[in-house]
Amino acid sequence: MSAVTRLASALVVGVLITGCSPQLDDLKSFTAQVKQNTKPRIEPYPKFSQEPAFVYSAQEFRSPFTRPKMAQAPIVTESKINCLQPDTSRQREPLETYGIDALSLTGSFYTNGHKWVLFKTNDGLLYQAKKGSRVGLFFGRISAIVDNNVVIQELVPDGTGCWQQKETTLTIKS
Repeated sequence: MSAVTRLASALVVGVLITGCSPQLDDLKSFTAQVKQNTKPRIEPYPKFSQEPAFVYSAQEFRSPFTRPKMAQAPIVTESKINCLQPDTSRQREPLETYGIDALSLTGSFYTNGHKWVLFKTNDGLLYQAKKGSRVGLFFGRISAIVDNNVVIQELVPDGTGCWQQKETTLTIKS
């Protein structure tokens, strides 16, 4: 390349660069005019009323940030004699592994003069039972089958080492 071509190309590049410079004079004058004519308006702070100081009066209670101490149930030292007790030595039936709330009565049928009922468990299994069958976690026994109802007698612990009888009725869902 000759010196003249280099000089000419440098001159062209210089002219192009100066041609791209921004013209900001009108923008600067507009900004100055807006700043001069605009007056900022700042709202005053709201007035707050003075609230009375809070008096903490729960020093004698446990702090909510500490774990509560484990409260123990009172120990019954005196047990009742000759009270109702379940037979724990007998063999348990399959329906005794489910709570009453996990069973739903789905139907009934007769066979050989006996009325049977069908229970569906919450895990989808189907069991049949008749009067006298054992049901539920609390030593329950079917005491009556009437129409679409099953009456179950359960033994519930009373906390003193004895058991109380409780009657529960299951009905077929409509």
